[in-house]
Amino acid sequence: MKNRTPASTHKKVVVQLVDKKPLRGYLNPSGLGQIDPIDLLTPDGEHEQIPLSRVRTVYFVRDFDDDFEPERKAFLSRPKLDGLWVKLRYVDGETLEGVVPNDLLALLDNGVQITPPDINSSTDRIFVPRAALTQITVLGVVGIARRKPVSAATAAQPRLFND
Repeated sequence: MKNRTPASTHKKVVVQLVDKKPLRGYLNPSGLGQIDPIDLLTPDGEHEQIPLSRVRTVYFVRDFDDDFEPERKAFLSRPKLDGLWVKLRYVDGETLEGVVPNDLLALLDNGVQITPPDINSSTDRIFVPRAALTQITVLGVVGIARRKPVSAATAAQPRLFND
């Protein structure tokens, strides 16, 4: 058995506040949307508590560069990723499209995690708290799961003795 070093639980993020001020740091995504306030570890090593009501968007990024927002806010054509193709409308009227997993229980949390339309950008994933949104519209279902065929009627119980 190989001993591997555990993967870091903190991911690089840029937290955009309601006033659109960006805060860079590290965040544990496991409790995102369930824990209020979120605990951001700054690049200087300080913990900063941010209430979800002040958060507009959390961008999971590859690097802490200046262009953390995706260039494209909508898909150019039907997305290829499996899931629900959704359009988010922020409180300020701005819109953003993305793909969420086809799991309605995930949408019952305090926010939505989407895969953005611009997969070549620095942003891998986006979390938007429910308080920052006024509307979520499903634009389509992509890669629908095929229903499993009902198994053929179970064979009659075999006889013990062939008569």
